[in-house]
Amino acid sequence: MTAAITEAIKTLAEAERRFSLSRTEDEAFFSEWQTGLPELSQAEKVALDELRRRYLYQRSEGQLLEGTVTLLLASPLLAIAGFYDPPFKVRAEESVQLTLDDGEEVLQGRIDVLVLLDQLWVVVLESKKTALSVWAALPQTLAYLMANPQPEQPSFGMVTNDDDILFVKLATRSQPQYALSRVFAPFTSAGELYSTLQILQRIGQAKG
Repeated sequence: MTAAITEAIKTLAEAERRFSLSRTEDEAFFSEWQTGLPELSQAEKVALDELRRRYLYQRSEGQLLEGTVTLLLASPLLAIAGFYDPPFKVRAEESVQLTLDDGEEVLQGRIDVLVLLDQLWVVVLESKKTALSVWAALPQTLAYLMANPQPEQPSFGMVTNDDDILFVKLATRSQPQYALSRVFAPFTSAGELYSTLQILQRIGQAKG
């Protein structure tokens, strides 16, 4: 039986049950969003300030749909973070497939943007309509991260609805676990966007 991920995994409890996942709040598990963050250059700050100026201008006209979120926020952030340059490879609308219950069920979906480093899944962007909370996308994002073809390596996700940004780390090396960052809100201050870029760059340095 084949089903869409968005239809089969609708709640966090369901994602945890289906994938035997548990959430950890051990800061050492997901240190990448808090420690070892790189310093931003002045050029990067200028680029982020310009990105935010455009974002605030467009956001002031009302809710932004998914494609606009990708154009205004996600794609520029990836570019400034260096994910469009070697050694990274970018895939848009990448197909994802998960096999469950000893092959009895197959879940399929599409990731908005996938960044690959040495065949590792580094960043998954799940851009939802801004009317939805980032938490609404978390169950599906965990399912996408579970599809990491190299489960011995951790995978990272960035969930955004453009108003909020949330980072996720998932590791399945022993007991499948995941952890979350705090929610960043670029609408409130430029510093929130600075922190987001620092975390993206830090994740780009992580190789498991």
